[in-house]
Amino acid sequence: MAIKPSALNESKIEKEKIKTTPLKEDKSKEIVETEEFYRKGTVTVLDLIAPSALRVAPQYLQLGDRYLRTIFISTFPRYVSVGWFVPIINFNAHLDVAMFFYPVQTKIILKQLQKQVGNLEAELSAEQEKGMPRDPLKETALRDVERLRDDLTTGVEHFFQFALYTTIYAKNEKELDTLTEKIESLFAAKLVKTRRSFYQSEQGFNSTLPLAQDELMVTMNINSSPCASSFPFISSDLTSNNGVLYGINRHNNSLVLFDRFSMPNANFIVFATSGSGKSYFCKLEVLRSLMLGTDVIVIDPEKEYKHLSDAVGGTYINISLASDSKINPFDLPQTAAKDVKTTDIIRSGVIAIKGLLKIMIGRNLEGGTKGFTPQEDSLMDRALLETYAKKDIVPGCDLTRVDPPTMSDLQEVLSGMEGGGDLVERLKKYTEGTFSGFLNNSTNVKMNNQLVVFSVRDLEDELRPMAIYTIVNYIWNVVRSELKKRILLIDEAWWLMQHEDSAKFIFALVKRCRKYYLGVTTITQDVNDFLLSPYGRAIVTNSAMQLLLKQSPAAINSVTKTFILTEGEKYLLLECGIGEGIFFAGSKHVAIKVVASYSEDQLITSDPKQLLEIEESKKEFSQNLE
Repeated sequence: MAIKPSALNESKIEKEKIKTTPLKEDKSKEIVETEEFYRKGTVTVLDLIAPSALRVAPQYLQLGDRYLRTIFISTFPRYVSVGWFVPIINFNAHLDVAMFFYPVQTKIILKQLQKQVGNLEAELSAEQEKGMPRDPLKETALRDVERLRDDLTTGVEHFFQFALYTTIYAKNEKELDTLTEKIESLFAAKLVKTRRSFYQSEQGFNSTLPLAQDELMVTMNINSSPCASSFPFISSDLTSNNGVLYGINRHNNSLVLFDRFSMPNANFIVFATSGSGKSYFCKLEVLRSLMLGTDVIVIDPEKEYKHLSDAVGGTYINISLASDSKINPFDLPQTAAKDVKTTDIIRSGVIAIKGLLKIMIGRNLEGGTKGFTPQEDSLMDRALLETYAKKDIVPGCDLTRVDPPTMSDLQEVLSGMEGGGDLVERLKKYTEGTFSGFLNNSTNVKMNNQLVVFSVRDLEDELRPMAIYTIVNYIWNVVRSELKKRILLIDEAWWLMQHEDSAKFIFALVKRCRKYYLGVTTITQDVNDFLLSPYGRAIVTNSAMQLLLKQSPAAINSVTKTFILTEGEKYLLLECGIGEGIFFAGSKHVAIKVVASYSEDQLITSDPKQLLEIEESKKEFSQNLE
């Protein structure tokens, strides 16, 4: 029997299929196994973000070395104000917050509210017929339901099922319990009731992950206004009707407009590194305060305020060895308050001069501080009282009709006292020696201008602390003599923090200045030197307003600890630009950017390049006039 060629071909094809099919299957299986083996050796995103271990307990979730707990809101009060969620957002702990909004059709809600209105009206009518006293709770509930029906009908309000969850992170179980109680207290202060996710720790954690999955499903019926007030997109607002414009709020572009004299005290402290814009900010505040009629006194260590002083017609006083401007440290307030005795004023003056003399001629005592031995301290105390008495400055005298003594008078008194020879020799450097023209003259400066600037740039570094101490003491005497709205600006205040007596003097000034309508602005770039001093930290505590501009990595830990900054605020201060930082006013603080107009910028700039351009433009203008 003959076989057709086509049949032969078909049988060959079938045989080849039988032979080749197992080979292909073996090869594809080998490829799959190789790919699986390769995947096991690769790192995925899940591997990178997954914790090392997970333990689910009834009351908390342990994620690696962290303990987590989720709490949810169970009941809202009748009324919540806008921003009620701010204390939770600003709470200094690691939190995850999740909100879920489930819209509900208006017609369904209106039908339910209609039934509720009918029930409430029926109950109130029945109670009225029975002569029962009125029920304020039911009447209030009826008014609220009626108002909500009107708002829903007109489209002013919408209705939602709302869920709010907060997951708390802690290092151990004890800390977790402490943080949970604090968070629950913050909610309770707003009359918002919360519950812990008992036996639902994992579901609570999953619900606050950025996956938009609500596994707890604990919702409340609520309209859109309370929902909107719960939004976490908030920032502190420091805009008021009166005061100085300090800058722009970087969070919401609102104006940081504030009156420092509206605070419990008008003291201001500025911390920043060199070149971060602290002098620019302070000169801007000085200029704008002058516009509002506030007197300003500046202690300028680097002659940065000369251009501003000349522009506004201020008084610029240069204090140096060769200068004609002199200040006598023995000056006393010319007019005292009626309830202040002359004895107290003289005693206060003696204490202030003794503090200056400790810096000038004090010995190096134990602990590296300069001062007097007990014998020298007692001797100097008697000598100062006798020096004042020599000029008829005694208890009961009229301070407006006497001439205060000088250092030479003190030297003369000390030379006539037993044991005063060594002090006289040390004092001669300031009365007869190199520094004789510094603090041994009668005061000839006047502070009858709205802006007065004291410059100490031309003084040697050794004399600067003494000069600043003397200037501040003189200013304090003038402030106590006449009550007026004033600002005292002390630049490079770390000079005074180097000596205990000068630091103590500034601290006393900051504490007492509020009674005399004075606000003290303290500026420093050496943050560590300032904060390591106990008086420096006390000055920070007694300053109602603070400004932190860009900080150095060496000082950021001290600043973070002192001002209780979050990690985000810490990195903001490390990475912010010139004129940017954090502005504190009492319990509020905002991220600020200092902004000036073109005219203000020309008056207050400290940039050498810009100042040179201004001077060259002035020369060109004068030449063109000629």
